[in-house]
Amino acid sequence: MATTFQKRQKEMKRQEKARAKAERRMQKKTDDPNGGAGDGIAWEEGIGTPNGLPAPEFEFDEPETETAS
Repeated sequence: MATTFQKRQKEMKRQEKARAKAERRMQKKTDDPNGGAGDGIAWEEGIGTPNGLPAPEFEFDEPETETAS
């Protein structure tokens, strides 16, 4: 059976590992321009699609209205 000292060491190691993981996660978020969210594509505000191409415009036909006879 583990002694109290061994248990304490194990718990301290677990806490240090969790702290290091949290630090890596925060560093990754600050390095990422999207803040760690999204699909990794650097979208610019005001631009419709990647590579600066304009968003396609579609023309929609008016639905035909049925007349009651």
